[in-house]
Amino acid sequence: MSGWVKEFKDFAMRGNVMDMAVGVIIGAAFGKIVTSLVNDVLMPPIGMMLGGMDFSNLFISLGGGQAATLAEAQAQNIPVIAYGLFINSVINFIIQAWVIFMIIKFANQLRRPEIPAPEQPPRLCPYCFSEIAEKATRCPHCTSEL
Repeated sequence: MSGWVKEFKDFAMRGNVMDMAVGVIIGAAFGKIVTSLVNDVLMPPIGMMLGGMDFSNLFISLGGGQAATLAEAQAQNIPVIAYGLFINSVINFIIQAWVIFMIIKFANQLRRPEIPAPEQPPRLCPYCFSEIAEKATRCPHCTSEL
């Protein structure tokens, strides 16, 4: 194998690259789930509370044509500012950010390292101030009785 092909294979098979690829795939699937949650579960009750408003059909027509819905305006090639879709996207983003925050917070709690007990300072001989074992009865350096 030539040098650059082997180098690319080594790069592509490193753990970080594979982890990132799995994360991107799972993130895309997760994004579809959250988009469905926003569009199909959350937005209909919010629109109903606001008098039957459908956010996905909120738009400002920039052209001369008349259209009752965004789909009609797009079918007639009327330039529009689809601010209702933008509102849906903002709500979608906020929910995704909150869920990712909660997942990361939970994962961090799972892998918090145990805090080790503070280390005791070494025992020193009162005569020569050399370090000695805790159970020693004589200093190995100056042979004093402890």
